[in-house]
Amino acid sequence: MSSSPPPRGFLRQERWNPYVVGAGIGILSWTVFFLVDKPLGVTTPLTGLAGVCATPIIGAETIGANAYFKQHAFKWDYGMLFLFGIALGGLLSALLSGSARLEAVPTVWRDRFGSSTGKRFLAAFIGGLLVMFGARLADGCTSGNGISGSLQLAVGGWTFFLTLFAFGILTSLVLFGTGRPSKN
Repeated sequence: MSSSPPPRGFLRQERWNPYVVGAGIGILSWTVFFLVDKPLGVTTPLTGLAGVCATPIIGAETIGANAYFKQHAFKWDYGMLFLFGIALGGLLSALLSGSARLEAVPTVWRDRFGSSTGKRFLAAFIGGLLVMFGARLADGCTSGNGISGSLQLAVGGWTFFLTLFAFGILTSLVLFGTGRPSKN
């Protein structure tokens, strides 16, 4: 007599229903607007955190004299709590679902581009720079410009989302082609 494993609770699922997640993001956005009268967004707090991280490397005087870092100085506010909440939520989700693992080179990357850790880190660094540059150029990130902007029916928010999806699909096709490589 074989017994099947007990059903997993929704917090222990590795992948969640995208409609439920979308509704949750909408409710979170309304709640944040109600409580702090600000849209969802993490680019500005991430910029402040970057200034703190850069201080030991380039010096407090340099950071203090930089107009950009002055405008986006580190502060413990709703945005910073939201940023840390995203990281903590992702960690908790991975731990609860049993999918947490440390890997320098993810399988999908290794299958396509090889196992070079340096190449992977360089690509991730360049990708991160491009994303942050684009977010600052657009004056908003995926959450701030896309989610909050589109929820407010802003033309800029919808333009951002359509552009994000178009270039996401294009980038995926360029990097990974139309399918996974066969394993011989």
